[in-house]
Amino acid sequence: MAHTATPAHSGNLSLPVIPLAELLPWAIFGGLLLILALYFVGAEQGATSLFSGMYVHEFVHDGRHLLGFPCH
Repeated sequence: MAHTATPAHSGNLSLPVIPLAELLPWAIFGGLLLILALYFVGAEQGATSLFSGMYVHEFVHDGRHLLGFPCH
């Protein structure tokens, strides 16, 4: 009882094309979010601190060590 796999349809499969003008704003937004996250994990303490206190530092403390950023 041998069975062979056959495609569900034998027509041409075409992938949707996303125009660069539609993709670019989302790529910029994602890049800015990544840079902001990198700042908070890697540099939000001491002289470069945007927020007073240690709340942000303590919130991202374990992530900071996981990514190799020294903090103490």
